[in-house]
Amino acid sequence: QVQLVESGGGLVQPGGSLRLSCAASGSIFGINAMGWYRQAPDKRRVLVAAITSGGSTNYADSVKGRFTISRDNAKNTVYLQMNSLKPEDTAVYYCNAEILGRARPVWGQGTQVTVSS
Repeated sequence: QVQLVESGGGLVQPGGSLRLSCAASGSIFGINAMGWYRQAPDKRRVLVAAITSGGSTNYADSVKGRFTISRDNAKNTVYLQMNSLKPEDTAVYYCNAEILGRARPVWGQGTQVTVSS
């Protein structure tokens, strides 16, 4: 059994910052790519940022220059530093991980991020 547990969401004013964390636990022999997705009300879930086990990153155009994804392989944890937040960043943010030996990626339960004055 593998679990992903996210933390760090909350309410922040426009222009503010938040840091999300996602820790994987359970029977883990290795993790390939890890990523963050988000889903706003009445919209589909979309990729925000992803990072490979080697540290290569990929970002949605809407967050480039504002968000930074990183990971600590020793802790099986991925982070998302979000700066210069905008109201349109409001969404539930989900962590995702490709666990070695599992056919499908594992998802976290989601954490709410609300950007509002």
